[in-house]
Amino acid sequence: MTTATVVVIIIVAAIVVAALAWYFLRQRRSQHLRSHFGPEYEHAVRQYGGRTQAEEALAARQKRMERFHIHPLSAHERERFENQWHDVQARFVDDPAGSIQDADRLVGDLMVARGYPMTEFEHRVEDISVDHPHVVKNYRVAHEIALRHERGEAATEDLRRAVVCYRELFDELLERHPVGRR
Repeated sequence: MTTATVVVIIIVAAIVVAALAWYFLRQRRSQHLRSHFGPEYEHAVRQYGGRTQAEEALAARQKRMERFHIHPLSAHERERFENQWHDVQARFVDDPAGSIQDADRLVGDLMVARGYPMTEFEHRVEDISVDHPHVVKNYRVAHEIALRHERGEAATEDLRRAVVCYRELFDELLERHPVGRR
């Protein structure tokens, strides 16, 4: 064997090893993101039109959220929010439309109290998806029903479903029964 042949074999072997390492790292990253984000992973794949783009977006969400200090509530804050939620639910019987607005506002207030940045809706959804990927769908559903209600397209049963969706997100943010954490 000539020296040139040995060099070519070493270069080819290095390229194969690098390609395999890259492939396995990508697989590991994909598995981690799929495991962490759960149903939000599939939503992102549909939204961005492919796995690579979705994974880049999900990783960017995680990186962005590392800049914020998301913290638990004090016992006093938890109690205050629980009492406010009780009022929202009680109000539903007499004023379903008003209770939807109150539920949305209360979820926003809870997010602020926990340290989430309050930006436009889609960014709030992305931010919540990092820590609470299993209930972020509820936020989307509730918000969509609230928008339909504003256009006069939501029935009382739709409003009830929105309150239920807000409630599941509210409980998760309040850390009553957390599904996943950072």
